[in-house]
Amino acid sequence: LHSAVTRIQVQRPGFNYTFAHICILNNDKTCIVDDIVHVLEELKAARSSNRTNFAITYPITHLKDGREVYNGHQLGGVTVHSKDRVKSAEAIQLTYYLQAINSLNDMVAEKWESIFCDTVELFQKSNRKLKMYPFTSSSLKEDFQKTSRVSERYLITSLVLVVTLAILCCSMQDCVRSKPWLGLLGLLTVTLATLTAAGIINLTGGKYNSTFLGIPFVMLGHGLYGTFEMLSSWRKTREDQHVKERTAAVFADSMLSFSLTTAMYLVTFGIGASPFTNIEAARIFCCNSCIAIFFNYLYVLSFYGSSLVFTGYIENNYQHSIFCRKVPKPEVLQEKPAWYRFLLTAKFSEDTADSEETNTYESHLLVWFLKRYYCDWITNTYVKPFVVLFYLVYISFALMGYLQVSEGSDLSNIVATATRTIEYTTAQQKYFSNYSPVIGFYIYESIEYWNTSVQEDVLEYTKGFVRISWFESYLNYLRKLNISTGLPKKNFTDMLRNSFLKAPQFAHFSEDIIFSKKYNNEVDVVASRMFLVAKTMETKREELYDLLETLRKLSLTSKVKFIVFNPSFVYMDRYASSVGAPLQNSCISALFLLFFSAFLVADSLINVWLTLTVASVEFGVIGFMTLWKVELDCISVLCLIYGINYTIDNCAPLLSTFVLGKEFTRTKWVKNALEVHGVAILQSYLCYIVGLIPLAAVPSNLTRTLFRCLFLIALVTFFHCFAILPVILTFLPPSKKKRKEKKNPENREEIECVEMVDMDSTRVVDQITTV
Repeated sequence: LHSAVTRIQVQRPGFNYTFAHICILNNDKTCIVDDIVHVLEELKAARSSNRTNFAITYPITHLKDGREVYNGHQLGGVTVHSKDRVKSAEAIQLTYYLQAINSLNDMVAEKWESIFCDTVELFQKSNRKLKMYPFTSSSLKEDFQKTSRVSERYLITSLVLVVTLAILCCSMQDCVRSKPWLGLLGLLTVTLATLTAAGIINLTGGKYNSTFLGIPFVMLGHGLYGTFEMLSSWRKTREDQHVKERTAAVFADSMLSFSLTTAMYLVTFGIGASPFTNIEAARIFCCNSCIAIFFNYLYVLSFYGSSLVFTGYIENNYQHSIFCRKVPKPEVLQEKPAWYRFLLTAKFSEDTADSEETNTYESHLLVWFLKRYYCDWITNTYVKPFVVLFYLVYISFALMGYLQVSEGSDLSNIVATATRTIEYTTAQQKYFSNYSPVIGFYIYESIEYWNTSVQEDVLEYTKGFVRISWFESYLNYLRKLNISTGLPKKNFTDMLRNSFLKAPQFAHFSEDIIFSKKYNNEVDVVASRMFLVAKTMETKREELYDLLETLRKLSLTSKVKFIVFNPSFVYMDRYASSVGAPLQNSCISALFLLFFSAFLVADSLINVWLTLTVASVEFGVIGFMTLWKVELDCISVLCLIYGINYTIDNCAPLLSTFVLGKEFTRTKWVKNALEVHGVAILQSYLCYIVGLIPLAAVPSNLTRTLFRCLFLIALVTFFHCFAILPVILTFLPPSKKKRKEKKNPENREEIECVEMVDMDSTRVVDQITTV
């Protein structure tokens, strides 16, 4: 396999590049290869010459030339005899290092990596007893983007289901008052806003990434609820009003709350799109969401509002809601076939007596269900104790999950399932978890190692970092060191090695020191490099995160210029920042929203109830998310930020209607709030859940995390809207009896009299109106 890899050629005009042309060279101008290759070559030579005295020890072995090499990160699943002699190994890891010094070299290296994967797969087919898992610098990027490709047909299925259900939710048996086109146009409004945002991002040079899969669902939850709320307000208007008056009433009733929730979305995602967010994927996601939400608001005001006016004229003219054909009078319909009468069933206003106050929209299935059954059932005295008990169970399980929250550290959480990244990381964790990745410690400046003041400066920045005993060992060595001109390299490296190996948690230490000769045969240390490997376990990977965070802080504050690096640090650093930065932004957003809403809500109790509801929902989502095997990573944290806004979207109108209600009783206003806003919440929830279901079948861990988080947010919010809040509000403040409007003693009763004079000049009071 190694020979096949080194023979790979990348054809370019006029030249064929091989591994020897793009590899990293060592001091003798030969390609750097893993030491395990030299170990295997010597083992092969020993077997061909029938020598039995050559043995491989673990994790450190000795080569024929006397070199001591470390193989702890190159041999996996090792079984040893006494004295660390290797009996067998289940896995071998080979690493090839390529240069990237210019654009041509980088292009050749990228092509070489692609051919490398093909070579390994071809070798696998001819050696089926072996399992090989190639992984390159571009594998993670390719596998991350693969999620969008495997999700296409599932998203199309989701779109079809949402369109179907949106049309059904807006339909009713009455062919005049049914609004199926508004369900479709509402979804079209959300789609147009999402496409507009995507177009703007593309035209401004933005980069697409697979986290954008969550944006349609962010828009679906916010945009559809706004359109359904407008449709619900339309149902409350009087049919004898002009269309302009009905439309004005709809905008006055629903657009205030929709404007406030849109502003909250813009603030929350605006902070995420700001330079405070240090993750490009999260920043682009938030920026795209902001643009989509802004245009959705404009489209709802213009496009959907116009559509509502158009369907209003159709309704006023008694035209069919689908075919726009004039609906005949009942007496004409009686002469038609049964199927014809079924398609053109409608209720005319003159069919209702003046004494009747029947709402023509009550035949809508969801309106009928909420008003006739659910509102009375949820506020029943015998049901309330069970709801409270159920809430206590909910809090208990949420707390149990909350205490087990863990940060995501697995690369497989963000890529599609059947990919090289999944296979490679699974094998690496299975076979190579005993030792950490090789950590490079680089001092890239010429300093006076022997100078006591330099040693004290370094020591000053390491106080308190007791866990990094290898660094303290290094300082101990510096204290003992008394470099004079012409110091032999061997003495320097031997003392350095002995100092490092005293640290119990480090298994191996190797070093490279670059010397340069000055005039008068003096020697100066230009730079030094140390490679460290820690003893770890698969269950204690957080030690590496602590090490990374401590080393980063130390490198920024120390006067000695040094860096630490390992390729795995890139992903550890990504996850460390993917949790901290969004959480910080979400806290800032939450505080701003509380401050912002305090000046806009009509009653402070709305703000209090809204804060408690959001806290309860977020607490439950985090807890159940953990119980459902979802870790706290970039995707889940972005979903939690969205969950704040989704909760406010659904609960704010419900709470506002209840708190601002006067007279009557709490139970009466709970029923009224559910009747007014419950249908819109229910319609939006059904479409949202139906749209999420296909996402669960996508073969990607990223979409799995997305589905589980968004499903929990929708489910917990729905539970609060239709169970917890309706029950708790019936026996907690505000009290409606104390909120009756008191009569102002300064108010006077004015009586308007309309007098009519008959023919004999006798005055008759025809109408008396008390104002």
